[in-house]
Amino acid sequence: MANLKEIRGRITSISSTMQITSAMKMVAAAKLKKAQDAIVMLRPYSEKLTELIENVSAGADLEEVSTYTAEREIKRVLHIVVTSNRGLAGAFNSSVVKELNHQLAKTSQEVEILAVGKKAFDAVRRSRTVYDNQSAVFDHLNFDKVSNFTEQVMKDYREGKFDKVYVIYNKFINAATQEVKTEQVLPIAMPEKKAGVNVDYLFEPSSREILENLIPKSIKTQVYKAILDSVASEHGARMTAMHKATDNAQALKNELVINYNKARQAAITGEILEIVSGAEALKGK
Repeated sequence: MANLKEIRGRITSISSTMQITSAMKMVAAAKLKKAQDAIVMLRPYSEKLTELIENVSAGADLEEVSTYTAEREIKRVLHIVVTSNRGLAGAFNSSVVKELNHQLAKTSQEVEILAVGKKAFDAVRRSRTVYDNQSAVFDHLNFDKVSNFTEQVMKDYREGKFDKVYVIYNKFINAATQEVKTEQVLPIAMPEKKAGVNVDYLFEPSSREILENLIPKSIKTQVYKAILDSVASEHGARMTAMHKATDNAQALKNELVINYNKARQAAITGEILEIVSGAEALKGK
């Protein structure tokens, strides 16, 4: 059994760790509320924008609706991979990297990676072609920052550098649950025409002009929503991970306290036996 000094040192060390993990849990919980509010407010806008595009494009020739809707031969693919800049969030980052590897294993086309988050960049920089590293986007995150790099992706797509664009991220379900999602960003998936449904809308300006304005907004909003989902998921995952770490540290501390008490009791018992033996030896003289 370890000596008393060693056990006391371990108890002190674990107590310090508990303070850190507990503080990180509280910080993550505070940040989660703000991030959760942001994604909850954006989702209805994103859904309504998609619905509006579906209504405007109903009855149109999908190949002629927009540059961003036309299907073409797939030669090059871009994956926008959203992770965090920091760890200590359980399987939050590794699950996204695992999904990326799964998607890469299924494709034979040339692939480039747009890393949104340092963990994504670190995971792919040595093995894959990195199109861009946007880890700094999390510093004062806002729509304009996401819009800027998404605009460049859209430009490269129009010029034929990429034939398909996906985004891989953690979708926020609740504080304890995140779901890894892979969504197609470009070309955007238009709704199938429903048989027997006649659509007769009057547009001013034309439906094509309306869609040419709405679709880029929808693409940027989709990427921004994925990043907001990821931010909320990160704080939820970190809060859960730190809660479990604190509980495990408390259990280990309790076990060490019991061992410490046993060791101290054994030491006291040994000292008493030495005193009694010494007394008995004196009596024998």
